[in-house]
Amino acid sequence: MAAAPVWSVDPRTGKQREQVAVEATAQEVDTTVRAAQDARAALADRTVRSAFLRTAADRLEGARNQLVEAADAETALGPVRLTGELARTCYQLRSFADIVDEGAFLDIVINHPDDTATPPIPDLRRYKVPLGVVAVYSASNFPFAFSVAGGDTASAFGAGCPVVVKAHPDHPALSELVAVVLRRAAAEHGIPDGVVGLVHGLEAGIELIRHPLVAAAGFTGSVRGGRALFDAAAARPAPIPFHGELGSLNPVVVTEAAAAERAEAIGKGLAGSMTLGVGQFCVKPGLVLAPAGAAGDRLVKSLTDAVSDTEAGVLLDHRMRDNFLAGVAERAELPDVETPVTPGAGSEHTVSAGFLTVAAEKLAGEGAYDLLLEECFGPVTVVARYADEGQVKRVLDRLPGNLTATVHLSAEEAAGEGRGAEILAELTPLAGRVLVNGWPTGVAVAPAQHHGGPYPATTSTSTSVGGTAIERWLRPVVYQGAPEALLPAELRDENPLGLPRRFNGRLER
Repeated sequence: MAAAPVWSVDPRTGKQREQVAVEATAQEVDTTVRAAQDARAALADRTVRSAFLRTAADRLEGARNQLVEAADAETALGPVRLTGELARTCYQLRSFADIVDEGAFLDIVINHPDDTATPPIPDLRRYKVPLGVVAVYSASNFPFAFSVAGGDTASAFGAGCPVVVKAHPDHPALSELVAVVLRRAAAEHGIPDGVVGLVHGLEAGIELIRHPLVAAAGFTGSVRGGRALFDAAAARPAPIPFHGELGSLNPVVVTEAAAAERAEAIGKGLAGSMTLGVGQFCVKPGLVLAPAGAAGDRLVKSLTDAVSDTEAGVLLDHRMRDNFLAGVAERAELPDVETPVTPGAGSEHTVSAGFLTVAAEKLAGEGAYDLLLEECFGPVTVVARYADEGQVKRVLDRLPGNLTATVHLSAEEAAGEGRGAEILAELTPLAGRVLVNGWPTGVAVAPAQHHGGPYPATTSTSTSVGGTAIERWLRPVVYQGAPEALLPAELRDENPLGLPRRFNGRLER
């Protein structure tokens, strides 16, 4: 595998800015993974892990100006958005430090022997241990929060797993800078540099997923790229867990009563959500089922006005821009598809927002209109006008898995009148997060959060956001009949570490 140069590219012009690194060879991937493997022991102490996570957050904040400048040069996302994203990233790191200190993620369960049970219960002690080296595949649209120091990395560190990150080609210079910050934070706690490895290049990403010392992987990206890595992870001599976020349409249902009650507000809210970040969020609402008739017309008029006032923006790279323009054009050419606001090219390097409308009945059966049920990355959405509730159900029945699904209800429907509960039940099988009277963009980093969903939204039932993301990098182990002196401190009767656990059927906190 020849080593090709890795360039930092300005998305505003499409021109190369500087050479950052070279694509990693198979030998370099192997060396990086083995260095990560050797760093496992340094993460064994939970106190060290939590301190490292907090120091990493502190050091990233200390380098804020340099990091945001580098990120904006490579993504054109703007200092305000990037500063907020870096703050979220630091919050994630500290949140996992708190989780590590609390210790509930270990799921400790102790059963003393019980000869009266049928069958008899021996001495059993269960908790969770780290899987090993985690491969992290960075996302394009979140250069901080889903990249080198993002949620996959933070949760893996929290679990006690070193990481090797495959840098995204859209922000290689930033990736290098963040890796340096993390390594300096690690050194402050006696943790080797290998705890965070970084490789560049497509072939390096393939070599990484195949490496025998890689124990699990986290991915955020396209269906095509994620599925290829998922298949490679499953085809290994020893298959490994692959937690991939691949794609999502994020359907929205607007009831006729909700449209009659507040069509203008819904149209304006939809415009803000679908154009946020130039439509480059994985939870952008890409399909909206809105009623035909006067109330639906008011919603479309409000959406038209709001989208028309939205300025053109720069996508993350020119490949995405080309795909967006081609995707929009192909959808707009379908018979009976209208474009109240035509999405397309702005200037030479920007794109303008817009939306398409179509009768919902066109989406209820297989055919050329299936294209409208596929994600189109960028500032565009499809508004499908339905004539009756049966059309809504038929369209929902055809959708694949999603990260989110949303319903907008009237005040009476939200209070339990009408079909509110029924629609909620119809949306639940489709997504990992179901919203009522809100918009899916904006994923709170909170203990109860779930950012995942049925395939192709994700390849597992896990979340990549929130405290339970740590569970992806752990596996349970049970010790049976082990003498107390040989047990890990976490599993001893006297609970020397003061951890939450279930002891002989009783929950102890």
